[in-house]
Amino acid sequence: MKINKFTLMKKKPLILITNDDGIDALGIKALRSSLNQIARTVVFAPMSEKSGASHSFSLRKPLEVVWRNKTTVAVDGTPTDCVMLAIRGLLKEKPDLVVSGINHGPNLGDDVTYSGTVAGATEGTLLGIPSIAVSCTSWNGCNFKAAAHYARLVATTALKKGLPKNTLLNINVPSLPIAKIKGVKITKLGKRIYRDVIVEQKHPDGRQYFMIDGADPDWERQPKTDFEAIEQNYVSITPFHLDWTNHRALKLLKDWNRIVQRS
Repeated sequence: MKINKFTLMKKKPLILITNDDGIDALGIKALRSSLNQIARTVVFAPMSEKSGASHSFSLRKPLEVVWRNKTTVAVDGTPTDCVMLAIRGLLKEKPDLVVSGINHGPNLGDDVTYSGTVAGATEGTLLGIPSIAVSCTSWNGCNFKAAAHYARLVATTALKKGLPKNTLLNINVPSLPIAKIKGVKITKLGKRIYRDVIVEQKHPDGRQYFMIDGADPDWERQPKTDFEAIEQNYVSITPFHLDWTNHRALKLLKDWNRIVQRS
């Protein structure tokens, strides 16, 4: 059966919204409500929570797609699947912006390597569309109003000015009333201190299994990082570049080719 594609009138800019907390999460609803003030929006989001999915996608795996309405689609897959399906197949009109979030919890420092929220924006960037990821930095109930407010402000600016090539923005917003947020800081990634432990357990039938657990992570105190901004009640905006090449290391390793060939 052929899937009907969206046919959307060109009026306001078009924003594609995704997340990793699932299509029914409070964060994505708050985000869409806010972005509807500046653009047309379509939602392609996972049917269920995909936190920690990183940039995984469902290669050669059938993906169920449920059309909630003409602009809201639930996908039985990851955030990357959602963005890929929308842009490469099911949307007739190319989005002007991809916004992923609002994540329930922070995506700071090394967290971004695990984050499905950041991955949604990463996929949008890989497909040539300006993209941003938005997170609220509380695990115990989020002030999505503030995060949605700043997501709209950043999205408005990104639509007007664009973003550098192969660059996405990772936004983290303190879970505070808007009046208590001091402002915005452009930051670099900080460094997490994880306290993960492996817990061995047994099923009643004797089978062995393991769980990854541990205390809440901390962070290294360094200036101008995303962690510092959040601790000081600022919104953190960190630009990521998709070129992972360590250009300094290229120079340091220039002799390795000759050394390896001799060994």
